[in-house]
Amino acid sequence: MASRNVGGSQGFGRQSIMMTSGSAMKSRQLTHLHSQLEQLSANLADTENLLRMTSVQAEAMRGLGSWHGGLFMAASKVLGEESVKEVGK
Repeated sequence: MASRNVGGSQGFGRQSIMMTSGSAMKSRQLTHLHSQLEQLSANLADTENLLRMTSVQAEAMRGLGSWHGGLFMAASKVLGEESVKEVGK
């Protein structure tokens, strides 16, 4: 019977070590997950800022497109009138 108690005691010791190493592993994994979530949050904040800036730049590009369209129409009108005058002579 004494050997059974010793064996049971050893089994409990192994289980305790396994629980300790398991909880240490879980703690390490949670710490790693937390750092990954912080990195993801920082990347999402950067992406949000970049999208905001892209939106501002898209509005500016739209304005530039309008200006260029107006210039092309004006140039077309001027050049079109000159070519009509040359054909009439």
